[in-house]
Amino acid sequence: MTGAGTESTGETLASEAAAEGMPGGRPKQGMGLHSQVLARLGPAITAGEYPAGTVLRADELAERYEVSRTVVREAVRVLESMHLVESRRRVGVTVLPQDQWNVYDPQVITWRLAGTDRPRQLRSLTVLRSAVEPAAARLAAEHASAEECAEITEQALGMVATSRGQQLEKYLVHDVAFHRAILRGSRNEMFARLGDVVAAVLTGRTQHEVMFTDPRQEAVTLHVRVAEAIREGDGPRAEETMRTITVDAMQELDVLTP
Repeated sequence: MTGAGTESTGETLASEAAAEGMPGGRPKQGMGLHSQVLARLGPAITAGEYPAGTVLRADELAERYEVSRTVVREAVRVLESMHLVESRRRVGVTVLPQDQWNVYDPQVITWRLAGTDRPRQLRSLTVLRSAVEPAAARLAAEHASAEECAEITEQALGMVATSRGQQLEKYLVHDVAFHRAILRGSRNEMFARLGDVVAAVLTGRTQHEVMFTDPRQEAVTLHVRVAEAIREGDGPRAEETMRTITVDAMQELDVLTP
């Protein structure tokens, strides 16, 4: 589509976004048409608007979103890569059961956190963090390079600097970088690949205001202590302090999402 047709399509998708509660009320600027379709269809599937077994027809989706079937197919290919749907000739696009979804995909996590199932999703992801991050902190204390230790310390100090004055977006940048650096520093490639998952969780908590206005200073201090333990090569202390952080995160959820 070109010219007025493309403009009309963008307006249609933006209107649906506003009507259905998309953050910001419209698709992000610069998104391609298939990305805009994906930004509507993906959250609808993960929210249960299309239950498992539902068959979606490409022509019906194309008509709804006023795009070509080629655009729909591009969006469906992405959803297939996430195992949210399965496309079969002469059948259509079938929504798959939740137990087949790639729940580690950061985009799937983001969509699920935007839905009504947010509290359960946050708890599930926090349990995952509780199982992984303490062990990662211990391994980082044993294997992280001097440069990685410096990075972890720098990000912890950045968290301290942005922990007051309602600077949650700036705080988030340092928080995500801190946890990513520890997962990488563990020298375990499986842990390192969970960096995007942890980033999606922390980002979702901030965007959906499942955070206090300012982070609790006790929690910020614990991050500094983890950095110190890793820098000093004290694996058991790094592990135990990180475990306290994840336990505290679960307790915060009990308060903020009862």
